[in-house]
Amino acid sequence: MQQNDSPVNIICLKWGTRYGPHYVNALYKGVSRHLHRPFRFVCVTEDPSGLVPGVETAPIPPNPGMRGKWPNVFLKLLVTADGFAGLQGPTLFCDLDIAITGDLDCFFDYMPGKSCIIHNWIERRKQLFRKAPDIGNSSLFRFEAGRSQAICDTFLREMDRAVDQSQFRTEQAFLTYAMREPHWWPDAWVSSFKRHSMWPFPLNLWLTPRLPAETRVVAFHGRPNPDEALAGYRGAHLHQHARPAPWIAEHWVP
Repeated sequence: MQQNDSPVNIICLKWGTRYGPHYVNALYKGVSRHLHRPFRFVCVTEDPSGLVPGVETAPIPPNPGMRGKWPNVFLKLLVTADGFAGLQGPTLFCDLDIAITGDLDCFFDYMPGKSCIIHNWIERRKQLFRKAPDIGNSSLFRFEAGRSQAICDTFLREMDRAVDQSQFRTEQAFLTYAMREPHWWPDAWVSSFKRHSMWPFPLNLWLTPRLPAETRVVAFHGRPNPDEALAGYRGAHLHQHARPAPWIAEHWVP
């Protein structure tokens, strides 16, 4: 692979106690292994303890006026503000509950200058009746730092609509709207552990979760988290159970 020397950015969020510093460290190690160009890695957090060298930190911005607990997932909209953490240029936002399993350079080479996001998945049973709606999944999206203020401004201007679940059920639905013209990653690049690795019931009780071919990133949205899937997961219902997936240890290293 020919190396591109143009610097890029990776940004993630960590607050509270649900995800410890080892999640940030695992993400940083995965990026270092699979991104072949200079990069800044910034973690937005109120607690930088336990983070490995190479991880920069930025403070969580103050509440922009939302009611209820802060910070919350709408913080993802604020990081698109021009000048945030001094970022400039192509910036890949990554949730902490992902495992990087392959090349990341493609996420910066694909449709340069455009806002890109996962085309959100729907449950298998729902795919029989309709195609996936035009809503992104914010586990992994790219924006141009220094040129994406309009995303943040849309949130600040329409904050009441953003949290109105009768209009936008999730923060990622509003983010998709705020991007105006989002572009989807190729389907094979980002897979869902629940949708693509776990087998449907009752096969999930007997077969090891698989890593789909061509996948670069596995998203563990909801449960199980990567460490839970590695050890084996017993959800509240039988169809949510997953046998241990030892291949995760090759890609997710705290």
